[in-house]
Amino acid sequence: MITSEEIKSRLWDGANELRGSMDASRYKDFMLGLMFYKFLSDKTLSAFKILTTKDDITEADLVAKYHKSMADRGAQLETMLQNTLGYYVLPKYLYQTWIEDINKGKFEVQNVIDSLNYFERSIVNSKDVDDFKDLFSPSTLDLTDTALGSNLHERSKNIKALILLFADLNMVALQKGDVLGDAYEYLIGQFAMESGKKAGEFYTPRQVSEVMAQIAAKTSNIRSIYDPTVGSGSLLLTVKKHLAKEVQQSLTYYGQEKNTATYNLARMNLLLHEVKPNKMTIKNGDTLAHDWPEDPAHPNEGVQFDAVVMNPPYSVKNWNRAGLKVSDPRFEIAGVLPPDSKGDFAFLLHGLFHLGQSGTMTIVLPHGILFRGAAEGEIRKRLLEKNYIDAVIGLPSNLFTNTGIPVVILVLKKNRQLTDPVLIIDASNTFIKVGKQNVLQEKDIAKIVDTYVSRQEQAGYSHLANRQEIIANEYNLNIPRYIEAIDDDIAHDVEGHLLGGIPQQNIDQLAVIRATTPDLLQAALEPIRPQYLTLKEDISELSTKILNDARVTQQSAQLAKQTQAYIERYWSQIIAINNPDQIHPLMEAMLNDIKSLLASFNYIDIYDGYQIIAEIWQNSLLHDTEIIAATDFYTAARNRIPNMVSKGSGAKKRLEQDGFVSSLIPSELIATELYADHLANIDHKKQQIQTLESELADLVEAAKVEDSIEYDALYESLKKNDDDEPLDTFDNKKLKQELKTTPNDSECYSLLKKVDKLISQKSALSKQVKTEELALKEAVQERILILTDEEIDTLMYKKWFGNTIALLCELIEKPIKAELKTLQMLNERYQDTLTSIDKEIEQLEAELQAMMQDLVVTQ
Repeated sequence: MITSEEIKSRLWDGANELRGSMDASRYKDFMLGLMFYKFLSDKTLSAFKILTTKDDITEADLVAKYHKSMADRGAQLETMLQNTLGYYVLPKYLYQTWIEDINKGKFEVQNVIDSLNYFERSIVNSKDVDDFKDLFSPSTLDLTDTALGSNLHERSKNIKALILLFADLNMVALQKGDVLGDAYEYLIGQFAMESGKKAGEFYTPRQVSEVMAQIAAKTSNIRSIYDPTVGSGSLLLTVKKHLAKEVQQSLTYYGQEKNTATYNLARMNLLLHEVKPNKMTIKNGDTLAHDWPEDPAHPNEGVQFDAVVMNPPYSVKNWNRAGLKVSDPRFEIAGVLPPDSKGDFAFLLHGLFHLGQSGTMTIVLPHGILFRGAAEGEIRKRLLEKNYIDAVIGLPSNLFTNTGIPVVILVLKKNRQLTDPVLIIDASNTFIKVGKQNVLQEKDIAKIVDTYVSRQEQAGYSHLANRQEIIANEYNLNIPRYIEAIDDDIAHDVEGHLLGGIPQQNIDQLAVIRATTPDLLQAALEPIRPQYLTLKEDISELSTKILNDARVTQQSAQLAKQTQAYIERYWSQIIAINNPDQIHPLMEAMLNDIKSLLASFNYIDIYDGYQIIAEIWQNSLLHDTEIIAATDFYTAARNRIPNMVSKGSGAKKRLEQDGFVSSLIPSELIATELYADHLANIDHKKQQIQTLESELADLVEAAKVEDSIEYDALYESLKKNDDDEPLDTFDNKKLKQELKTTPNDSECYSLLKKVDKLISQKSALSKQVKTEELALKEAVQERILILTDEEIDTLMYKKWFGNTIALLCELIEKPIKAELKTLQMLNERYQDTLTSIDKEIEQLEAELQAMMQDLVVTQ
């Protein structure tokens, strides 16, 4: 079985190899378009099989049968397929036919063009025509584009290679569990990162989508969702992912996109994610120029949605080319048009106009919308007076590939009470750097969403701003006006520097140690005058005492016990997965449960623990549970698959099989756990080789030192470069020659013989290591087939949860260690007083004077 991670890797590697110098934002249209056509062909064959036969036949036989059936009863079969799918692909236009032509050496690019054109014509009379129309139009998928090759031969070669990239993928089977949709979404994201500034046209970074979607998905009784700047559809699909299955099945999707190629991408993306054609309405149009969707019966109300999500283009200039007036129903609430130089509030007001009375809207915009004045200030004031702004979430800068500016997510609701405060969250400092981009981790996303749901205040992070505060700030929502950043720097104390001693107020701030082991802290400190203390024992000794104290170790033991029970509870569920649809709900349950478990322990950052479990899923469980769902846990672990490795480079780059591996268990883990003696023996020999190499390296260096016995004996045996300069190794052939010509009773002969012996020993050991490693590799490969259930349990537990308990227990010590580090810093800061520094200066001056008197000047 091929997993979604393997599909993603293979397709993206293939895309990079095949696109050459073509711009990523352009190549994506060709790759994703042909991938979607493979999906349509596979769906046609699948529907034909269901309608006509229950036999389990090969794809080649199914294609042949489809050809014959279409020849025998064409019109009837076409109608049946049309009624079943809303479309169909004729046998001669199937993707499989292209592959057959390639294999027979009779492929022509025109066959592909004809196939795409016929599909466009075949859906004209379909009730779902709007969902498929112009998907493969030349404006989107121009297979005569010279970027694909400067001549027909080159284009044909490149298009064939792209077609073959999807040849063995069963798109219908992969659609189960959203494997296909996830791979498609992944490719869109990868193309976005490669596209740089152009990415903003079609993609919202996953972590930003997650925050917006999870908040929007909290809307109760959600039945419809709308994205007026839909891009590739990723925001709509991310909301879908966070809804219950029964809600997903009845949800209707609306979206509008100005860019035609991106509009086509959105339709394909939704269809691949199993959104039914009758549940999606995607339009190609300018959201601001003309309101859509409209309700003719209520022209001043617009169609209302339970959720609205948007990532519009930022600060669009000249957005009002249609000459819209403030009387447009979308802008009436503001009483003024957004400035023509910045379209941010125009998009916001459009989305708000279509938001249902009990719905939720999330929109990501530049930070400037929080404080810019003039017309934008008036609009913001109107929105706040009506109390439509539910939350303001400040995000880090440099999250997007197409801009480095900081952005903000606004959450809007129409059913808020006038007295309800606005929740302001400053998440601008919670990120990690990945390459050139800033990235929110899973724990950062979870903290934002949890804070939004609980509406809790946290110093330096979140604040509930009431109406009086907002009015006092003249409706300016700039986040620093409401949330003061926490300064981790501890202010210097003048008296402490002058007279020494750690200020008592700094000791009082060591909240965790004072709550956990107050007696140990007090015993380690000694008052030197009122409100000042000195540390009378070494910080390392105090650290050992506190971290080994029963009160700390008992907390760790308790956490370890609860974590063990947590793992065992979910272990049984993980290994019993038999349906891909179970995977994401299980992951969500496991992530939510770890937060509840850690919340019962004081001073632990529960989101650090959340990240530990999230990374287990990202690094192992998402991949492994897909495999388990397709078969079963123990069968999958004992299943051997070819180990394919990349060999060569450039035009000679290829995949070759290098033995076998388990579907689930890394060979290295099997070797470590079940063949420890073998590994220890090999490691011992490798250490011996390193010792021999070190001795030889020393002799090489000695041989380069002129006028030494080593130089006389060994210099001629060194390898030389083209300029006859010595290299860092011996030439074995020259060494043998030197041995033949050197008297065997000389010191030089002894040195030559020593080098020869060291090289021989190294060579023999290297051969033994190679033989033993090959034997171990073969033993591991054979062991996979006969692993016992108990061995599989042990190995997979190590893989998934081997260090989980230790990592979570470290969270107990983490805040204590941080405070101990602070205490050490304070002790060092106030150790040297001004008086002691003055005395040291006086002593140094005296020593200098004494030295000067001892100096004797001679002429």
